[in-house]
Amino acid sequence: MPFFPRLDSVNRRQLIQAGFMGLAGVSLPEILRLRSLAAEGGESPPDTAIIYVVLGGGASQFETYDPKPSAPAEIRGEFGAINTNVPGVQFCELMARQAKVMDKLTILRSIYHPSTQHSSSLHLMQTGYYCNAAASENEMPSIGSHVAKLRGPVAKGLPPYVALPFVPNYINAHALGNGFNPFTVLDDPRTKNMSDGERVRASLPFRIPNLTLAEGLTSDQLRDRRTILSNFDNARRIHDLRHDAEAHDEFTTKAFELVTGPAAKRAFDLDQETVGVRDRYGRNSLGQSMLLARRLVENGVTFVTLGTFGWDMHATLGKQMRELSPSYDQAITALVEDLHDRGLNKRVLVVAMGEFGRAPVYAPMQGSKEGPGRDHWGDVSSVLLAGGGLPGGQVIGASDSKGGSPTRNPYRLERILATAYRHLGIDPAQTYPDHNGRPRNLLEIREPIPELS
Repeated sequence: MPFFPRLDSVNRRQLIQAGFMGLAGVSLPEILRLRSLAAEGGESPPDTAIIYVVLGGGASQFETYDPKPSAPAEIRGEFGAINTNVPGVQFCELMARQAKVMDKLTILRSIYHPSTQHSSSLHLMQTGYYCNAAASENEMPSIGSHVAKLRGPVAKGLPPYVALPFVPNYINAHALGNGFNPFTVLDDPRTKNMSDGERVRASLPFRIPNLTLAEGLTSDQLRDRRTILSNFDNARRIHDLRHDAEAHDEFTTKAFELVTGPAAKRAFDLDQETVGVRDRYGRNSLGQSMLLARRLVENGVTFVTLGTFGWDMHATLGKQMRELSPSYDQAITALVEDLHDRGLNKRVLVVAMGEFGRAPVYAPMQGSKEGPGRDHWGDVSSVLLAGGGLPGGQVIGASDSKGGSPTRNPYRLERILATAYRHLGIDPAQTYPDHNGRPRNLLEIREPIPELS
């Protein structure tokens, strides 16, 4: 039996499975309505955008951008250092492709904050504020949500804020309201039970689940709002029953346009890319997601959070890095080069960082029979920046000989967010009302990094 044999059999669960609810269900018309209410002045937004790459779990500075080849083996680990194309700058040997484009990168080696706890540190990275250690949901709005409210999309017909593909925690809008949550493009469900290494190596066709129409459900039928509504589950209709459905007609129509309109189709359609470009990024979920991020900002999305995974390497770090780093190294190098090739390197800023660094001790974890790894370390981490009009080839700050603490130009992690806000033309000193009606600043620590001016 086809998944959708007849339109009049469409129920709520099937719409969710079709990816329809994520776009034209309860939330998206509200997103559009709230965004419309929030817009003031009618001015066109600045033509700038950000791709925010989350190295979830906390990437090691030693095994990425701040190797310590002269340190003892129990500190430097098992990998060597290689020269980049900028004299005097070295990366871990695993970042070989990025080493060849260092002249297009800025590396910060002295970012820190005091926490070593995943939840509070990742919440800080997403919002600029710590959260309760047990929190699983936002306790402050994410940077992407602030951008969605204050900037909106660069181009009409697209969401301002997209999260993909391994969606991290704390990306939502909290007190700003659900209307400013991201549009999420989830990982291919076929990778659900795979290990990190298996997911990276998988050469599955990359799909955009939220934009895939179910079998038997055509674009013309989706546009027929009255037909859809007449067959929708009466207990949970597409509109909030506390409101007059007709009052939301304009916003529901716009929500449908995000499913079927030319702007969204163009932005999300990876088939528009040549075989060579898709191969350049890597034929895996991470590589194709990096390519999708480039397409999204190129076509008018303002903020893309791109989650990566597997960087919490307490044990068998060497094995995990050999599995995970090639796809990351290939994809982010392709992204940086592609932005330059397309003349997008001034208006699009790429930020790649984890919630903290890793400890300057390379050893088996206590009580573990597995190989060596590194524990959490908030005292110092490395961050990659590219584009945004920044001069390439620079290293800002330094860590000590053991890679454990900053020795020059130490900057709190929040200042990366401040730099991102500045690129988007948003003042992080402005306020919004929290759930108690109290004014809160976007950031408390809000000075951009001066060397990036």
